[in-house]
Amino acid sequence: MSAQTSPAEKGLNPGLLCQESYTCSGADEAVFECDECCSLQCLRCEEELHRQERLRNHERIRLKAGHVPYCDPCKGPNGHSPGVKQRAVVRCQTCKINLCLECQKRTHSGGNKRRHPVTVYHVTKVQELLEEEGMDEETKRKKMTEKVVSFLLVDENEEIQVTNEEDFIRKLDCKPDQHLKVVSIFGNTGDGKSHTLNHTFFYGREVFKTSPAQESCTVGVWAAYDPVHKVAVIDTEGLLGATVNLSQRTRLLLKVLAISDLVIYRTHADRLHNDLFKFLGDASEAYLKHFTKELKATTARCGLDVPLSTLGPAVIIFHETVHTQLLGSDHPSEVPEKLIQDRFRKLGRFPEAFSSIHYKGTRTYNPPTDFSGLRRALEQQLENNTTRSPRHPGVIFKALKALSDRFSGEIPDDQMAHSSFFPDEYFTCSSLCLSCGAGCKNSMNHGKEGVPHEAKSRCRYSHQYDNRVFTCKACYERGNEVSVVPKTAASTDSPWMGLAKYAWSGYVIECPNCGVVYRSRQYWFGNQDPVDTVVRTEIVHVWPGTDGFLKDNNNAAQRLLDGMNFMAQSVSELSLGPTKAVTSWLTDQIAPAYWRPNSQILSCNKCATSFKDNDTKHHCRACGEGFCDSCSSKTRPVPERGWGPAPVRVCDNCYEARNSQLDVTEAQGDDEGGTLIARKVGEAVQNTLGAVVTAIDIPLGLVKDAARPAYWVPDHEILHCHSCRKEFSVKLSKHHCRACGQGFCDECSHDRRAVPSRGWDHPVRVCFNCNKKPAGTSISVVTGKRPLC
Repeated sequence: MSAQTSPAEKGLNPGLLCQESYTCSGADEAVFECDECCSLQCLRCEEELHRQERLRNHERIRLKAGHVPYCDPCKGPNGHSPGVKQRAVVRCQTCKINLCLECQKRTHSGGNKRRHPVTVYHVTKVQELLEEEGMDEETKRKKMTEKVVSFLLVDENEEIQVTNEEDFIRKLDCKPDQHLKVVSIFGNTGDGKSHTLNHTFFYGREVFKTSPAQESCTVGVWAAYDPVHKVAVIDTEGLLGATVNLSQRTRLLLKVLAISDLVIYRTHADRLHNDLFKFLGDASEAYLKHFTKELKATTARCGLDVPLSTLGPAVIIFHETVHTQLLGSDHPSEVPEKLIQDRFRKLGRFPEAFSSIHYKGTRTYNPPTDFSGLRRALEQQLENNTTRSPRHPGVIFKALKALSDRFSGEIPDDQMAHSSFFPDEYFTCSSLCLSCGAGCKNSMNHGKEGVPHEAKSRCRYSHQYDNRVFTCKACYERGNEVSVVPKTAASTDSPWMGLAKYAWSGYVIECPNCGVVYRSRQYWFGNQDPVDTVVRTEIVHVWPGTDGFLKDNNNAAQRLLDGMNFMAQSVSELSLGPTKAVTSWLTDQIAPAYWRPNSQILSCNKCATSFKDNDTKHHCRACGEGFCDSCSSKTRPVPERGWGPAPVRVCDNCYEARNSQLDVTEAQGDDEGGTLIARKVGEAVQNTLGAVVTAIDIPLGLVKDAARPAYWVPDHEILHCHSCRKEFSVKLSKHHCRACGQGFCDECSHDRRAVPSRGWDHPVRVCFNCNKKPAGTSISVVTGKRPLC
């Protein structure tokens, strides 16, 4: 047998040298003990010796720290006490044998052997080993638990008090690769749960605190490691105790139950109360409904090779009575477990989650309580690995951490159904739909995994939240469900052009697959509702903390102001009068194809009067030429140009020739069709344009607050930059981030990016923080509250 060892391992037995001197001359440190060679051997000697055919099958053991070999004469057939091995006290260097005290006196007390040189083994260690070998099994177990202490695992607020797996293993004081089971205890306050654990696992030592006071001595969840049974023992806070956050404490108990392999329900009542059966029944239902799925997910997420949710824990009901008989004593033919199942059925509770339920009772005529029966029942269940296998302590911590992360947070008492120990409200999301009040059916903190809110019932429409969403009907008929949103402009339109079109043709509905499928004012009359033509409608729930149903055209006023401000600034830089220049430019952009562009109209087409910069140019709706006001003051219907039956402005020549039919080209080259564009540019168009011009003439600051989107913080409430905290003044302007709606200085908000979730398809001003967020990230807004950046 050949082996290698590290220097650390070599340092385990610094006082033991090789006793063979076969290769090393007795100078190397001993690493092995060969029972048949009757010697301690170093690495080299052990390897060389046992290469020989006759020595190859010798039994050798690797030495541990403080090792003391057995007496060689005692091990042989001629020993003074056959069958009993004694620890050696010395080694005779001449005889090369280990001797106990009795063998040394017998063989080396006289003659020449008396002068043989000997090596004395560590006397204290020999005594400890001798004492240990003389102990019975019970004493050895008691000695193993002498240094066990408990620690707070989870406090009363459901906060785990260990930082990570390593910290958990260190406080548990066990090996990382040790396979453990978990035993926990439940019961009412004052029934002696901690006392039971101390006497069942730790031979009466107060590992878990006990107290004769009225207040509960156990608050939160405490844990300790039993090295005898290789289990993590968990003590819990009692039921029915005086506590402020009762709901959270009760939910904490179920988390402990979910990671346990064996559960003790301790009751000190003379008769089994209904609370016991209701607790276990409700715990079973909650375990199956909420915890099984999460434990399976933890198994997959953490890559564990040990399933955490094959079946729930086994339960032992430990019932101590004083004045009454134990369950089943008056009917010896009936098994106590059958009577317990009958009680469950009568109460309408079905503990299906538990792998088994056992009853162990003891009647205490005179203290102390006898826990031996409970200990035997526990040991029998711990040896059963058919449904629940031991696992590493790191797996136990991961399971508890996963459950704590998922099922945490405050529980509003006004929503509790107190008829149950574990109502669904303990474990389901507490969010309520703002429109219909329905609760989310998903588990707590499901948002961390990107799972959206869901409700069991359908929602109702609310004008306050406008919770109606549209899907493209054409895509739906092709098997796809594509959401569409009414917008001020198509994605292909520039900011200027889009706003101009919105002023005249209304909002658009654009499908990513089908393009623009609807314009709200495409025709002067006869416009159909989009629900009847191009979209399907659905009423959906409105959840707090989401963007709600912000429509793109809700920002139209502010977008119009932004666009006018930008256009006015651009025109001003070219030294032109902003009002007339903007009017002419907008008119050219949306004019019918037969209209002469404003840039080419230098004089009136009839009287030849030259136009000045501030003069108004009028287009005849019939011929499309440019005229002054006096030469185009008359009106008449022009249906042949698509203007409908309403009178519109025409020049004097066209008014006089109204009975003659104009030569109109059937196909016009405008992108959207000349006739359709012509219908957009009616008298209402000119009135709207006049309102735009008026808005440009008015300082933008006066109308800014009226155009402010709902999620923007009002200007009068913004005193400091939200980022650098600089105080705003006349010289330091306020700017709104289009994503979060907070106020910033120019330095902290000069970035530009599109914010589709807020209705800004084109790059707009955003703050540094919002610009750092990945593209497509929605900005969370709590309805009725200000958004956070």
